[in-house]
Amino acid sequence: MRVSGTVERIAREESAAYFSSRPVGSRIGAWASVQSTVIPGREWLESAVARAAATYADSDVPLPPHWGGFRVVPEELEFWQGRESRLHDRLRYQRAGEGWTLERLSP
Repeated sequence: MRVSGTVERIAREESAAYFSSRPVGSRIGAWASVQSTVIPGREWLESAVARAAATYADSDVPLPPHWGGFRVVPEELEFWQGRESRLHDRLRYQRAGEGWTLERLSP
């Protein structure tokens, strides 16, 4: 698959609305995780979760300042499926106003 388009950061209000819809455990995990950094081990993560759970035991879990979302806005998507004798199926969707056009490409 090939994708072209843009990526945009979503508004803090939209991030907060989505965050509040998540299960409590996921919200606690967002406070405990230093996403994609190396950690000493599973015990470290479980301890961080326990600390975050204790911090918010009697209150709603707020949106962490480091937490937010991105929106991928595709303009073009191409799907490829290998077939015999290199006669692959290639389908390309391109944004056309509010909809999409579909084209079959030569392999």
